[in-house]
Amino acid sequence: MLNVHARKHVNRVADPIGRWLVARGVGPDTVTVVGTLGTIVAALWFMPRGQFLAGTFVVALFVLFDLIDGAMARAGATGGTPFGAILDSACDRLADAALFGGLIWWSFVVAGDRATGVAALICLVTGQLVSYIKARAEGVGVEVDGGIVERAERLVLALLGTGLTGFGVPYALPVALWLLAAGSLWTMVQRLWSARRNSRAKPPVSLDPGETGP
Repeated sequence: MLNVHARKHVNRVADPIGRWLVARGVGPDTVTVVGTLGTIVAALWFMPRGQFLAGTFVVALFVLFDLIDGAMARAGATGGTPFGAILDSACDRLADAALFGGLIWWSFVVAGDRATGVAALICLVTGQLVSYIKARAEGVGVEVDGGIVERAERLVLALLGTGLTGFGVPYALPVALWLLAAGSLWTMVQRLWSARRNSRAKPPVSLDPGETGP
């Protein structure tokens, strides 16, 4: 949802930066990798230690690289490449896993907060599945509509929870994660229903014996 409604406003800021970097010979894939590595290191360093305020700001900074690499792809002479799209998607999954993995570790190991840990675990699993359902459906030629919680919403809610917790707001993180868990589960259902609806006019897909996924 945020991806649709906020894209024009975000692009006004990201596009000039993207053009500036392209003009200096920087490739979008480089920015993708740097942003992902920065997010992973920051998430796994700050979040398991409970350093949520610093972690929120550093992770948010590196997450912005994901906006810039898209702007760079649009600014390039040939646009984005197929490999760039695959790399970007894979890096998104790694960054999300690091963020929620760090929160899971803090919840279970450091804070002993099983309820928050379960919420973070649900967010991790459902976040990966929401993206997988869309990718798998498109792989067999079925269009899947969005949903109430896509990647932008996942990051905003998770970082809002960690940031407010860093400022001392009580229960901010568990509330944010449980809201996100519920929204992600609902988005899974939305995407599966969309895939079922849109696949009715498609011919059957044959799978090799024993094949269960891509």
